Amino acid sequence: MTMQTGRGPAPQSGARIVGSTTQLPDGPGPSVMAADTLDAEDVVNPAGESLGKVKHIMLDVQRGTVAYAVLSFGGFLGMGDKLFAIPWHALQLDVENKRFILNVDKEVLKKAPGFDKDHWPTMGDLHWAEQVHTYYTVDPYWH
Repeated sequence: MTMQTGRGPAPQSGARIVGSTTQLPDGPGPSVMAADTLDAEDVVNPAGESLGKVKHIMLDVQRGTVAYAVLSFGGFLGMGDKLFAIPWHALQLDVENKRFILNVDKEVLKKAPGFDKDHWPTMGDLHWAEQVHTYYTVDPYWH
């Protein structure tokens, strides 16, 4: 359930919040949080399988919004990890379990377009961004 205040429904351009109450807590979270508190959050699929951890929260500076979570998956002790740009609104924030949920099978993620820490894609390239959003079956955040 998403928490809402003010007028009308909350926009669906961001990560949905699940497992929270309708009462707004004092201080930050879960509707407004510091980005660094979400780094290293676990990411699981709906079956509960681990898909990795959030390494970075990427901002679209010109549009003033969160664009992607960079997910680290695979490897051992940080070596050989493959990175994935996950569209922000493809994620759900599971407040009760302090993790994200990504509705994708582990095998599908393994075949997803990814990159390594030394060879990042040009994230400002709209052609690349369209492909990423299509892969995760979500509408681009800039539409």
